[in-house]
Amino acid sequence: MRKFELIATAAMGLEAIVAKEVRDLGYDCTVDNGKVLFSGDVNAIAKANMWLRTADRIKIKIGEFKAYTFDELFEKTKAIPWEHYLPENAEFPVSGKSLKSKLFSVPDCQAIVKKAIVERLKRAYSRTSWFDENGPLFKIEVAILKDVVTLTLDTSGAGLHKRGYRAEQGEAPLKETLAAALIQLTNWTPDKPFVDPFCGSGTIPIEAAMIGQNIAPGFNREFISESWPWIPSQVWDDIRNEAEDVAKYDQPLDISGYDIDHRMVEMAKANSFEAGFADIINFKQMQAKDFTTKKEYGVLVGNPPYGERIGEKAVVDQLYRDLGQVYGNLDTWSIYILTSDENFENLYGRQATKKRKLFNGFIKTDYYQYWGKRPPRNS
Repeated sequence: MRKFELIATAAMGLEAIVAKEVRDLGYDCTVDNGKVLFSGDVNAIAKANMWLRTADRIKIKIGEFKAYTFDELFEKTKAIPWEHYLPENAEFPVSGKSLKSKLFSVPDCQAIVKKAIVERLKRAYSRTSWFDENGPLFKIEVAILKDVVTLTLDTSGAGLHKRGYRAEQGEAPLKETLAAALIQLTNWTPDKPFVDPFCGSGTIPIEAAMIGQNIAPGFNREFISESWPWIPSQVWDDIRNEAEDVAKYDQPLDISGYDIDHRMVEMAKANSFEAGFADIINFKQMQAKDFTTKKEYGVLVGNPPYGERIGEKAVVDQLYRDLGQVYGNLDTWSIYILTSDENFENLYGRQATKKRKLFNGFIKTDYYQYWGKRPPRNS
């Protein structure tokens, strides 16, 4: 079966987590900045799109070469067997980016790549005129970095963070892919309580429920490559049936999400309903500092306000102090907090067991991890 060079793109800081997911699917991979590289057949394309929780999208690397002139870009692009990928009626827009390269005009690069592909396909399909482009969609990207051109084909379409359950969202929703990564970086297992005290529109609790019940993140959405003639529909049917078979819908979960804003709580409930977790996740309006529990060995993951806006800093500083007081009593719980505030540990009153640099969108953050006591071993 035909093999492809595949790229799972990743947000900065998440590459190692994406790589672990790729390996868990059974593929060897290498890690680079912002991406994880692996090879596989059409099944790998479908499986990666269906199952990778923390990757942004899956691309096929079509070609890579050096180009210093537009002529070189045209000729080397034209030399690629595009007819192996694009049917005669394919719709194929070309997007682009260029960094630290002689060919810095992105619109020109896009136009040249498009023209080169057309010339190649005209020869392959014995055409003399332009193509109608009324068939399946193939999104091509030309990316140039330090004069190295990489041509890719996007197999995902909408980014993989779009799971299909978000009916509503607040002003700055946490990306589903980052939410899944935050959970995977904890020691949570489905038999432990899980709490998000700043749940917003519910992303972290919903992602936890999907992980807890082993529900494929791509199960309720479609992918651009499902319309491609050289990926049999049976491949997608098989991958969805397999996902259905391994889901643990009867796995009991103890997941709660709290927010100070009742509108966000209603949004979270609506999104939870869309995701199929209406009766599983407990959402409630509550201030973070009012959290108390008699449960033990739970996991708390919070993405509190960062105090980036003028006038918010003093309020947020006090919030972090309050959290230190409240969570300091939860000695069997593991606490994980994502914030851009570099003074967080001082305000919270304790040094983190571990911290990890992550990006929330373009905001540089740290993920502060406070590990609780381990449960006693059963004798």
